[in-house]
Amino acid sequence: MVWFRRRYLIYLILIIVALWWSMDMTGFEWRKLTQIGNIYHMVTTRFFPIEWSLFPRMAYHSLVTLAIAFLGTFLALIVALPLSFLAAKNTSGSVGMYSTIRGALSALRSIPEIVFGLIFVSAFGLGPFAAVLAIILHNIGVLGKLISELIEAADSGPQEAMRSVGATKWVGHLFSILPQIWPNVLSQYFYRFEVAIRTSLILGFIGGGGIGQQLFNHFQSFYYTAVALDIVLIMIMVIIVDFIGGRIRARVI
Repeated sequence: MVWFRRRYLIYLILIIVALWWSMDMTGFEWRKLTQIGNIYHMVTTRFFPIEWSLFPRMAYHSLVTLAIAFLGTFLALIVALPLSFLAAKNTSGSVGMYSTIRGALSALRSIPEIVFGLIFVSAFGLGPFAAVLAIILHNIGVLGKLISELIEAADSGPQEAMRSVGATKWVGHLFSILPQIWPNVLSQYFYRFEVAIRTSLILGFIGGGGIGQQLFNHFQSFYYTAVALDIVLIMIMVIIVDFIGGRIRARVI
């Protein structure tokens, strides 16, 4: 059988060794999972009843978080879309342009939002502005890479048809490639939007504003009933964005 070939056995051994090494480096112990009851006890005794009296104020901070995520991902998409055509082999026009843009996108993608956030908080001060900039830069790298791969996988037939009727290069790209990839572009955008909501929570821990900063403050002050409210609002935000994104994708497709 194919699964018992020597190379597959070698792969299996390497995976086992990697797992053992990772568990040793991280102090991962299965027996600690038996203490899961401690978590249940803490949640049921400290997180309830939920502090609903804070709902109006936390709802406002949730909207700030939503605005950070939307603005960061939308502006990133606006910038990444034209860059992705320059980063795709079939539309870049030259090897130098392709390599330069690809390298720039890789550089942006390699730096986590939290690092950008620390830089911008130091430069511009505390608040959502720094968080928006951090999300924009990282997502330009991510969306640029993802969309460029969609462009490279696009059917070449419509492109040839546009050239045959005398369309210029970029007009041909616009009307032959973009309609093909647009549903997938929207799908990637809404996924990154959801990710940006969670990222903005982490950025709140370093002063990026929104409900993430409130969540950090509540944890720091052991205000666990308020933490429970924060978690509920975060879940609602992600579910709503996922629902709206799914409806929009269904209409476009």
